[in-house]
Amino acid sequence: MEKEEPTVYTPDNEPYLGRETVLAFDNAIIACLNANKHIAPYTHKIVKSDLQWVACQIIPQGISIALSIRELVRQGYLFGASVLTRSLIERATIMLYLYKNPEKVEVWKRGWKYNERPKLAEMLNSIGKDKFPNIGRMLTPVYNSLTHGDPESALWNLVQTRDGGVGYSVSKILNNPSLCDKICFEGSTWLLVLTSMAITIFPKATD
Repeated sequence: MEKEEPTVYTPDNEPYLGRETVLAFDNAIIACLNANKHIAPYTHKIVKSDLQWVACQIIPQGISIALSIRELVRQGYLFGASVLTRSLIERATIMLYLYKNPEKVEVWKRGWKYNERPKLAEMLNSIGKDKFPNIGRMLTPVYNSLTHGDPESALWNLVQTRDGGVGYSVSKILNNPSLCDKICFEGSTWLLVLTSMAITIFPKATD
């Protein structure tokens, strides 16, 4: 008889438990929450600059998204976790972009409107510059595909069926460790970017 999988996984039996990338993501989350424990109360005690106001709005969203991604990985919902990764990347990139281009904070204050704000690829290229030329063009197509649901996005929920064929998963993906690794590696990377931005923008909070 086939082993019946639990409906809900817990930290002691999750399907990808023991993978190094999962541990790295967990460590990034711990580091981030430890920093936030000091920074969040501090932000209520100071007169904030415009950039600090942006950080207060974006960074908590990014942390929440990262925690959501981690829980989706725990439950085996890798396709949903992949889709959310785009939102995490965007928030981390906005923080980096505005930190390096403080004059663009005015665009944020006007509502970050579609016809004014730079595209994700443009922000990444601006940040990468000569060290990582065209980094935006390399990173964004996959995540744009996942977000907009074009045919290429179907590759990310393709699974092997019990009869040896293939199909498109509507639920958990429990046998794709390489996809798990990709999600956790990128999740921990961009969460640490947000953490470093928080520490940089509020340096006195972590003294």
